[in-house]
Amino acid sequence: MSDDIKTAIGLASGEIWNYLSKNGDSSFVEIKSDLELSNTMFCLALGWLAREDKIYIKEFEHNNYIISLK
Repeated sequence: MSDDIKTAIGLASGEIWNYLSKNGDSSFVEIKSDLELSNTMFCLALGWLAREDKIYIKEFEHNNYIISLK
């Protein structure tokens, strides 16, 4: 993985973390829509945060999830 990609994922992860810090528990759809991240970058950033054990991901409806900070 190139440093540019790592940096982009890290920045997107920071945007998501800050969003959740400000807005609290939010749905996958709300976060993605409000931050206007591409599908790919949004999923990579969520994966990064999940791997770093920074977020909870809970399914609440078919194919929709609530994301919250730990």
